[in-house]
Amino acid sequence: MTLDSSISDDNRLDEVPMVPVACRNCGARVLARKSSWNQTSVQWNADATARCAERAESQKLAAAGSRGVFLVCPALSESIVDAVRQGGLTIVDEIACGATDAVAQQAHSPVRSWPPRQTAG
Repeated sequence: MTLDSSISDDNRLDEVPMVPVACRNCGARVLARKSSWNQTSVQWNADATARCAERAESQKLAAAGSRGVFLVCPALSESIVDAVRQGGLTIVDEIACGATDAVAQQAHSPVRSWPPRQTAG
């Protein structure tokens, strides 16, 4: 069996690799990559999975013997946004579009309105 020559290799991680980000609450260290403000890829390892209280809570709620569903850890999500604002994590779409300095600064600004921060109600 041969591969179709019209299919190209996925080299997105070669150009902008995933980078380590630590959760400010539990210290779980994951690999993250932001393609846009709306899309984030997170790669968990065994240590990060064991450290995350949100993941542990989802396991408690899961039916016996199942893996459960884990959608998001709000603290890690905020840590990832902070990493972008501080320049430790780049948004791929902004590189691809040739973002100007002003746009890049706005993306890293703590007053940026997206993504919205959750506030205690």
